[in-house]
Amino acid sequence: MTEVSASETLPASAVLVDAEEAARARAARIRRIARWTLPSLVMVATVLAWHLYVTLGEVPHYVLPGPTLVGAQLVEDWGLLWPAMLTTGRLTVLALLLAILGGVALAVAFTQSAWAEMSFFPYAVILQVTPVVAIAPLLQIYIDSAFVAALMCAWIVAFFPILSNTTIGLKSADHNLSDLFTIYGATRWQRLRYLSAPSALPFFLGGLKIAGGLALIGAVVAEFVIGRAGTGLGLAALLLESSYRFNFPRLYAALILISLMGVAIFAAMSLISHLALYKWHESALKRER
Repeated sequence: MTEVSASETLPASAVLVDAEEAARARAARIRRIARWTLPSLVMVATVLAWHLYVTLGEVPHYVLPGPTLVGAQLVEDWGLLWPAMLTTGRLTVLALLLAILGGVALAVAFTQSAWAEMSFFPYAVILQVTPVVAIAPLLQIYIDSAFVAALMCAWIVAFFPILSNTTIGLKSADHNLSDLFTIYGATRWQRLRYLSAPSALPFFLGGLKIAGGLALIGAVVAEFVIGRAGTGLGLAALLLESSYRFNFPRLYAALILISLMGVAIFAAMSLISHLALYKWHESALKRER
């Protein structure tokens, strides 16, 4: 009696479905691996090309320092770079927190009162479109603390995305559900808590991703402007000082740390967004499939 394989006993359609599922699983596995390996390979290739260009072209270090020299300078000046990075990081985090508190509070006020929106929203737009490099010197004149002046600059830059996105989100609740809340006599607080806030959460988190990067940009720009007065705030002021001294390895080291801070902030905001949405919101559910 001959043995019959499992594939021979199954209908052709079932075998085809199993083959398609295996192919999809294999493709998903390849995508998960490529998501990390491809950017890593690009980074390695970029650093290698940088090193070869500097070495083979005999480029002077005061024109373009090589990656090994920048790495050595990063280790050597770590005692100087680390406190500066902490200052820039503290500025960025505090500015982002203030932007969240102010933006969300004002967005709620706008959705609860049309008079409040008509009164204050134009001034929020003015703050957004006014270049922070023009505001920073004025804040430095009127505020004694250089750190507080830089904090205000970073807050101004990060504030508007939170306000705008949250306002749009609070107004985007399903009108059918809104009518249902009206029929059942829901209070303003109940409508805000159970209807508007969940609808606004994806919009708020989208604004949070933008505001995180803008808070760092605002902090760096403020440090550039205020650092010219010799206050020595953060990585940007250190970068500015290094350019004056033609210390390009230290300049590149400070620039790399600023970039790494931006990547870390974006990764943290993306993680927060994923954890808040992955169980219920369509945008996160699609990413999971």
